[in-house]
Amino acid sequence: MTSQPRQPNASIPLLDLRAQYASIADEIRAAIEAPLASQHWILGAEGAALERELAQLSGARFGVGVASGTDALMLSLRAAGVAPGDDVAVPAFTFIATASAVSALGARPVLVDIEPATFAIDPTRIESRLTPHTKAIIAVHLFGHAADMDSILDIGKRRGIPVIEDNAQSIGAAYRGRKTGSMGAFGCLSFYPTKNLGGYGDGGMILASSESDANRLRRLRNHGQEGRYSSSECGWNSRLDEIQAAILRVKLRHLVEWTAVRRKHARRYGELLRDLRGIRAPQERQDCEHVYSVYTIRVEGGAERRDRIQRYLAARQISSMIYYPLPLHLQPAYAALGVKRGELPESERAVDEVLSLPMYPELTEDQITRVATALAEAARE
Repeated sequence: MTSQPRQPNASIPLLDLRAQYASIADEIRAAIEAPLASQHWILGAEGAALERELAQLSGARFGVGVASGTDALMLSLRAAGVAPGDDVAVPAFTFIATASAVSALGARPVLVDIEPATFAIDPTRIESRLTPHTKAIIAVHLFGHAADMDSILDIGKRRGIPVIEDNAQSIGAAYRGRKTGSMGAFGCLSFYPTKNLGGYGDGGMILASSESDANRLRRLRNHGQEGRYSSSECGWNSRLDEIQAAILRVKLRHLVEWTAVRRKHARRYGELLRDLRGIRAPQERQDCEHVYSVYTIRVEGGAERRDRIQRYLAARQISSMIYYPLPLHLQPAYAALGVKRGELPESERAVDEVLSLPMYPELTEDQITRVATALAEAARE
């Protein structure tokens, strides 16, 4: 492949948060005045309003704001009854936080291979990985597309195992008319700045349908306290602050519109990439609605070809990213699980083929065309 672009162009970032901020800066500044004036920083009116609004958006009864998406997973696992020595079924292709939240409770992540079309945990492979100690299944809605929840929930129901949804990347996505995060025992959201609904720091939320579960989660996030200085159990300090909640409430007002634009961009990418040799655009199942938090293609031919294409794009000032370069069973942190290379082939194939392209609402038609043109040139080399 050639190493120099044909003509100089402005760089295209993978994500442009500055452009997003410019479009809502006045709203953000106005929103943070309320907590600044009240000096009420945690467990206040902004957080409570955000919990109600996100529960309504997601089709859940309750929302419980916490300090991060990882904390959302940990508190959900604890509320689901996971304890030291237990097992939790987790997809092998995901960000490590999905598994490390299990490990932080003294439990063991049991890794399950994925469906190639959606990158989500493969329901047909779950039951063979369950053990007498399995106390939960985590379904990750990766890159903005839902996992096959009906099949996963059926397994959980038959085996008496709660299903927790890791919905960090898929807020607003839909599966057969239901919003992701609302179908399992708990739905976990992340407000990390790069998410479709991202804050200006860390933050997260747990969605729940049971009032008793929601009440317990509220205790767990606040040192297990029933009332001031009276703790019924040990918990965490994991509370979403009022500044973040105020910011997120502003951004939430734009989320449906931003999602529609992301879907429009994805359709345009799909049109431009349709006939490229060995390039597979993201798939959207007929009964699902993808929110494209990350626009991830597959580059057939393995890691060497994928990496060459990534270098070609970089030479043309087009950013891209590999989410994720290692499946969990090949992470050094999980070597002790004893899962060998070759045992989870779809996860291993995914890490060799995935490449994420620029995707954000402020992306222009010209930028999309430029990315697709460069990708077409790279694919022919």
